Parts: sequence; C-alpha cells; structure tokens
Amino acid sequence: MATNIRIPTPLRKLTGEQEVVQADGSTIGDILRSLDSMYPGLKERICDEEGNVRRFVNVYVNDEDIRFLDEQATAVREGDEISIVPAIAGG
Repeated sequence: MATNIRIPTPLRKLTGEQEVVQADGSTIGDILRSLDSMYPGLKERICDEEGNVRRFVNVYVNDEDIRFLDEQATAVREGDEISIVPAIAGG
C-alpha cells in the first residue's frame, strides 16, 4: 500500500523538490527504507548511525509523534498522513 509522506523544505532537494511523495510499507521503519531506496540519502538525514530517528527530527502519523507510539514499529494504514518535521530552535 502506498502512503503519502510530507517532506520538509530542507529535504526536498533529495526528492526532486516534491513536497509530498509516496512510499510503501506497513510500519514507519518500512516507509523509511522504501523512501531511502527511491531517494538515496534521505534516510541518513532522518536517522542516526544506529538507525534511530534523530533527536531533532520528528515523525508524525496522523498528527501523533511516533516517539509516543511505537517508534519505527508504529503501524501505518492506508489513508494515514505521515509528516517529517525538523525541530526548530529559536531564541
């Protein structure tokens, strides 16, 4: 099943400037692997060397942060909206 993923502006150079892309998978981990196979280098910007989502990147499924769900094991169903959001620091 293909799922729509919203890509933040800083990562769009890796997706050919596309704001929304599609990827297949039943979990966030599957989606990230699928994205990386279609857009090489994307996953390394989202995940650290151990494969965990970086602290300064938030991934949401239907407006819920995966850190409060099942992390990369969070299930994804058809119609879910996935957003990748870099943290913004200010002062």
